[in-house]
Amino acid sequence: MEIDKKIIKKLVESLEELKKSLKGQDIVSEDISEEKEIEISNSVVKSPIVGTAYLAAEPGAKSFVSVGKKIKKGETVMIVEAMKTMNHVPSTLDGVVKKICVEDGQPVEFDQVLIILE
Repeated sequence: MEIDKKIIKKLVESLEELKKSLKGQDIVSEDISEEKEIEISNSVVKSPIVGTAYLAAEPGAKSFVSVGKKIKKGETVMIVEAMKTMNHVPSTLDGVVKKICVEDGQPVEFDQVLIILE
């Protein structure tokens, strides 16, 4: 496959223009505010495995947790499906749910923050 030099030149020029237009501006990501929230709270429930997170036992059922709900250590907060196996994720601490960081059916990574507690 032959690379078209005109396309590469145009891409480089576009990137240079973008760099000039953003010079002096701070780019803020939503992840930064979440990281600060985690640092302040220090009470989080993380995913024990890679898989797909589900907030309820089955579609249409009531969620295991919601923002403001008081939970106890060992209580199931969600399910992570891996290789057709439904793994219940227990809370590692007592607390009140401050934020649910994943959506129903969202893929999650090992050690990803699922819930922030107060």
